[in-house]
Amino acid sequence: MEHTDKETFTRLLLHWHRSENRRTMPWKGIRDPYRIWLAETILQQTRVEQGLAYYQRFVNAFPTLADLAAASEEEVFRLWQGLGYYNRCRNLLHTARALISDYGGQFPRTYEELLTLKGIGPYTAAAIASFAFHRPCAVVDGNVLRVLSRYFGLDIPVDTQAGKKVYTRLAGELIATDAPAQFNQAIMDLGATICKPRAPLCGQCPFSSTCRAFKLGKPEQFPVKVSRKTVRQRYFHYLVCWYNHKTILQKREGKDIWRGLYEFPMVESETTAGTELLYSPTAWENLLSNTGWELKSISDRQQQLTHQRIHARFFHVVLKKKPEIFSHQLLVHRKQLQQYALPGVIVQYLRDERHGYKNP
Repeated sequence: MEHTDKETFTRLLLHWHRSENRRTMPWKGIRDPYRIWLAETILQQTRVEQGLAYYQRFVNAFPTLADLAAASEEEVFRLWQGLGYYNRCRNLLHTARALISDYGGQFPRTYEELLTLKGIGPYTAAAIASFAFHRPCAVVDGNVLRVLSRYFGLDIPVDTQAGKKVYTRLAGELIATDAPAQFNQAIMDLGATICKPRAPLCGQCPFSSTCRAFKLGKPEQFPVKVSRKTVRQRYFHYLVCWYNHKTILQKREGKDIWRGLYEFPMVESETTAGTELLYSPTAWENLLSNTGWELKSISDRQQQLTHQRIHARFFHVVLKKKPEIFSHQLLVHRKQLQQYALPGVIVQYLRDERHGYKNP
């Protein structure tokens, strides 16, 4: 790769950014490390169209770092509900509290120090360092990987550790040291608006005359990725039992998905089960025995996670007597359901079935 190629790339990118880039975002151009961190954390593996509303809700609820640090886990999870990747949310709260208690409420100003904070990886650390503190640290997200792979015609897989090192090093060599924030914003915006995954707008691209993928006539064949991991199929069966407008919730614990969120009493099996599950010795036995119950409906929903697909079956049951619940369970009135953070598949079910659930 010629040195002149790199110089041309940086010069053309910054010119496009100054003269043609019209993409607007609520956090663009700000220097507040808290809001930059908040935006980048929300937008990781989240579409911008979806993330905008979440960002605004968080800023309204927690306008400062101190406000977020003082919030309860339930409050933060409730606002995060629907974004998935709840470890990100958990780390967000942990790091906010650590910054208040250990750093005097201030963000570290260097890339290396930022990396020591829980939940802040190379991408987010580079974003905060460059946008807030003018450090020459290149951000490398999916948009950046796509632009670099296409422009330089690189067939190194972007989803391998070796590939990420190559692209990160290349981005670091390209960044304009006197304008790191502008460079980073420009390359991300170019990937989002022009160099799109499908049907890229090559006719509007500042690199159309020098892009190697365009010259080859196959921009959509870049970037190269290795085969995806197998998606695990999981089958969750929920008992949605109602007594006097109240139902039972329990908090998910352990290291599985959705830790810290609430759900209905659940039984997982190897395949989808039918009504026989209601009559077999299960974790529901204490809820159905001696209560007198009537099955109203069975409803199925699915939720796709990164490497898992959840097949959820909901058994809607009405009880004639108050159930005996375990110590880890709660009896919650339907009007209070929106106060609890729930997995997306349960939220979808409650909205579709009109069980009195309202949007947060």
